[in-house]
Amino acid sequence: MKAHRKKQLGIIVFIATGLSLAIGLSLYALSNNIDLFFTPSQVAAGEVPAGQHIRVGGMVKEGSIQHDEESLRVRFATTDYNSDVWIEYNGILPDLFREGQGVVAEGSVNERGDFVATRVLARHDENYMSQEVKRALDEAERNRDLVGSQGAY
Repeated sequence: MKAHRKKQLGIIVFIATGLSLAIGLSLYALSNNIDLFFTPSQVAAGEVPAGQHIRVGGMVKEGSIQHDEESLRVRFATTDYNSDVWIEYNGILPDLFREGQGVVAEGSVNERGDFVATRVLARHDENYMSQEVKRALDEAERNRDLVGSQGAY
């Protein structure tokens, strides 16, 4: 093989290796930063493996907020009106956090099946609700109406 052919082949192999490495590292970084969204019904059904970082969204259930008097730890239930999931959070809650409001919590499910949040997001005004939460609540409402209408016959 001639010298210039070897040089061209070396450059091609170097570029292909560099591109493969860059693509592989990018995909690895993206896979670690993706937080999948689940509804309380999906979490309650066990569709989420313990320890996987996810987002759970729904409405804060009325009468479910429990504050620890000695720390910033709070425990509350979020619901999609079909199932409830208990969320534990240690930190300062958003100002708009309250019962009956939409919330999205980021974290993971522990061994007991409770969701341990690392971050809690509340909707920022009366007109906003994340698309995932709205879709989940609309689906729960349709399912509840369907079950209610079937039981009426």
